[in-house]
Amino acid sequence: MVKDHLSRKLAVILHADVVGSTSLVQQNETLAHERIQAAFHNFAEIIKSYGGIAREVRGDALVAEFSRASDAVPAAIAFQALNEESNNLLDDDIRPQLRIGISLGEVIIADNTITGAGVVLAQRLEQLADSGGVVVQGNVSETVPTRMPFEFKNLGEQMLKGFDQPVRAFAAKLRPGQELPAPEINETTQAIESRGLQVPDRPSIAVLPFENMSGDPEQEFFADGISEDLITALSRIHWFFVIARNSSFTYKGQAVEVTRVADELGVRYVIEGSVRKSGDRVRISAQLIDAITGHHVWAESFDRNLTDIFELQDEMTQTIAGAVEPELSAAERERAVCTPPESLGAWEIYQRGLWHLWSFTEENMTEAQRLFQRVHQLDANFAIAYSFESYSHYLDTMLGYTETPDQSLELAYKAAKRALALDDHDPVAYFALGRVCMMQGKHDDSVAELSRAVALSPSFALAHHGLGFALVLSGQVEEGAEELDKAIRLSPRDPVLWGTMCFRSIASNLLHQYEDATQWARRVLIEPRAAEGGYWPYAVLASALGNLDQLNEAYEAMGEALQRKPDLSITYLKTTLLTKQPDGLDTYLDGLRKAGLPE
Repeated sequence: MVKDHLSRKLAVILHADVVGSTSLVQQNETLAHERIQAAFHNFAEIIKSYGGIAREVRGDALVAEFSRASDAVPAAIAFQALNEESNNLLDDDIRPQLRIGISLGEVIIADNTITGAGVVLAQRLEQLADSGGVVVQGNVSETVPTRMPFEFKNLGEQMLKGFDQPVRAFAAKLRPGQELPAPEINETTQAIESRGLQVPDRPSIAVLPFENMSGDPEQEFFADGISEDLITALSRIHWFFVIARNSSFTYKGQAVEVTRVADELGVRYVIEGSVRKSGDRVRISAQLIDAITGHHVWAESFDRNLTDIFELQDEMTQTIAGAVEPELSAAERERAVCTPPESLGAWEIYQRGLWHLWSFTEENMTEAQRLFQRVHQLDANFAIAYSFESYSHYLDTMLGYTETPDQSLELAYKAAKRALALDDHDPVAYFALGRVCMMQGKHDDSVAELSRAVALSPSFALAHHGLGFALVLSGQVEEGAEELDKAIRLSPRDPVLWGTMCFRSIASNLLHQYEDATQWARRVLIEPRAAEGGYWPYAVLASALGNLDQLNEAYEAMGEALQRKPDLSITYLKTTLLTKQPDGLDTYLDGLRKAGLPE
């Protein structure tokens, strides 16, 4: 009978212990007990957010179970950082501090209690840690991906009580200047991602960021560049459905199961790989996985001189296309190949420019423009560098970074036209030109250019976003809403998804679908980066609620919007969001008036 209640398995075990708990209790028993329990409660919540299970609290110790070391280590370090901040706010000496040990071993679970060699080992490792520190078994440090921002100090082989053989131990901590990876599962992301995404009928693919195996963080952009180019090339194959770069890259630095990626993004295939660059040689390893069956469709390693890097990218693209959809014509695959620059140096600087651009900050936008200018000096015929330079000037205007918006738009226009003169099949150039035309009030031109971008690259999420935006402002609201929906589907984890959803709310509002507009606005507010939207999320919510005559909530939302932009007004919005028809935004603006926005 006893055997029926036992569960034996291999697990990653975390053991945490309060340092000097007896001394804390002697100072003030009640207060010490409350603070220790509060610390354990906070730790249990962090453990849960990283996918672990807090099995039990044993007096002044906590035991937790994880399935992966790449979840246990960040959970431990995240708690130590939080606990240090909490303790620093206290004005007395009753400050619970923990030591944490993490092991990999066999355990027995019965009635939610956990025992076994793995638990004992974690406890022994914890005793090696400094106050506020984390010590892990050697096997644990080896299973944490090198792309994660942790460093492990070798403590040597340790003879631990109860173990006949020495155990390799490592002190784990966050690398200086790095940020902790966000939990892969938490209530907010579950709410955002539980959208029931359906796998498209055509071949659907997500390309995860390739891992930089060079041992040099400065080469991170090189691995990112390989991934970005592969996404771009595959996106141009008309029969493919390719998840946008901005969603794929939200998994950067995380160890994730391909089945989870496929579920969250609604795709069948996942591509992952690594890049090792050393001197003038590069090794790229990649694998294509059918996440529905779990089978590896294709895997390959490529060793090349760096002078062959562009031929290698083309070879990878065509090989993957052939593996996923054998009947694809050679002509379709050839259309996916971008014209490469004449030098690797130009390509590398271009990739650095993209890295800065995608951060969307003012300082990084300026640096991106400087780097794109440097690319032009090295290779005046590298078309796509002009395309993204154009987009960077557009963002300067849209995000309010430039003090001379007309001049920035003129620079954006000239760069896009130069890109098209070099390559009239570059979808990014048509996209950039379309966005400039929209800002200039040339609505028909904007729709035409963005439609061309979508035709050339059907999986180009930003082009669908831009086209939806332009269609709404030109009065084709239903068609615009459809394009915005496509953008969301192609990039369901996009860092700037808040922007697409805000305009999707406006589209519903203009169609007098006020309940739908309100739902979209509320979805914006649970986006992880919604705060970057400033007043936008609250303004669209205020308008939708105003049109529903839910005025108390509308006033509250408008108050939040005005707090973020005190000079927000009807006049400002009319001059910022130019429409083809003078009354193109009236329904949206009427809702804002009801919510209390001044003229």
